[in-house]
Amino acid sequence: VQLQAFGGGLVQAGGSLRLSCAASGVTLDYYAIGWFRQAPGKEREGASCISTRGGSTHYTDSVLGRFTISRDNAKNTVYLQMNSLKPEDTAVYYCAVTDRNAYYSGSYHCLRGMDYWGQGTLVTVSS
Repeated sequence: VQLQAFGGGLVQAGGSLRLSCAASGVTLDYYAIGWFRQAPGKEREGASCISTRGGSTHYTDSVLGRFTISRDNAKNTVYLQMNSLKPEDTAVYYCAVTDRNAYYSGSYHCLRGMDYWGQGTLVTVSS
């Protein structure tokens, strides 16, 4: 399983970015997917997760209403659209997948974590 995340960068507060995660070696249709982030000096947290077939999505409170997770199974790619970015969104963002209990809710997967991880992409939001 290989996950390649890209799309990070430097953006001003209030701006937008779209992260992409291209998967190989898996068929994403059968996997739950998540975007996790780790800010400097903080623990990793699940920003947003989605169960297989998109049945259940979860967003951590701090990104609710600003971030949107989506998947394109035909392209085997996952996206995280991030709008109204804030300096506190600054972090390394990781995409991750699991086929374990893939039908479980998005909140379950954001809490439990995933089995396969990408390398991370840095998002920096300036004030």
